[in-house]
Amino acid sequence: MHRLFVAIRPPADQRANLLSLMDGVEGARWQGDDQLHLTLRFIGEVDRHRANDLADALGAIRFAPFDVHLSGVGAFDRKGVVDTLWAGVKPRDPLAALHRKIDRVCVSVGLLPESRAYLPHVTLARFGRAGGLIAPFLARHAALTGALFRVDRFTLFESRLGQQRAIYQAIADYADDGAAQPSLD
Repeated sequence: MHRLFVAIRPPADQRANLLSLMDGVEGARWQGDDQLHLTLRFIGEVDRHRANDLADALGAIRFAPFDVHLSGVGAFDRKGVVDTLWAGVKPRDPLAALHRKIDRVCVSVGLLPESRAYLPHVTLARFGRAGGLIAPFLARHAALTGALFRVDRFTLFESRLGQQRAIYQAIADYADDGAAQPSLD
C-alpha cells in the first residue's frame, strides 16, 4: 500500500522563513524542512495498481503557471482542541482551480472526491490530544507575508509514517505542461 498526497514545495527561502517562526508553543511538534509543503490533495492509502494509475493520470493535467505567497497564520482544531498550526497561502483561486483538476483526476481513477473545503496552507506544527496555547504565536505572526513564488509544477508524494515523524518521498514531479517522470515500482 502507498499513502499518497499531491503537493507543492515552497522554494528554499520561503521554507527558511517558515522554519524561523517555529518556536514558542509548548507541545508543538514542528515540521522539518523536508516536510514543508502546500497540499493540493490528500489521497491516503492506495494499492500499487491504483497508485500507478494515478501517477499516470496526473500527467494529463495542464495549467497556466501562477504566483502565490505566504500570508498569515492560523490553526485547525478537532472537537475544540487545536491540532495543527499553519501558514496561509494566497491567492486562493488559482490553487483551488488546480486542486479541483487534481480531484477530478483522483475520481477518474476510482478515488472518492474530496469532501472538505480546500484551504491553501503549509502545516507548521501538529499537536497531541492536549493541544497547545497558540494565541501568542498567532498574534506574533498574524502579519506573516512572503515573497511571491511561481507555481509551475506539483509533486506526487508518498508518506511513510516513522517513529518520530512522517517521511515524505517525491514519487513524480509534474510540470505545467504535463511533463512527468512517474515511478512507483
